[in-house]
Amino acid sequence: MGFGVRRFAEADAVSEPDPKLLEVLVCPQTRTPLRYDRERQELVSARARLAYPVRDGVPIMLIDEARELGADE
Repeated sequence: MGFGVRRFAEADAVSEPDPKLLEVLVCPQTRTPLRYDRERQELVSARARLAYPVRDGVPIMLIDEARELGADE
């Protein structure tokens, strides 16, 4: 089976997105890897200090849509 956006939609409170998908997706600002925060349903860029939302299973990879991480995150 391939990978794709569908994996995010299938993710529940316990499972995480397909690691192969995370290998392909990078932060559009820094081009660095992202980590999936399953509680907030966001893809997090530690280097850019941004969190990209995942809405209805679709990662929104727009810098303007990203949330800036707080000092404690």
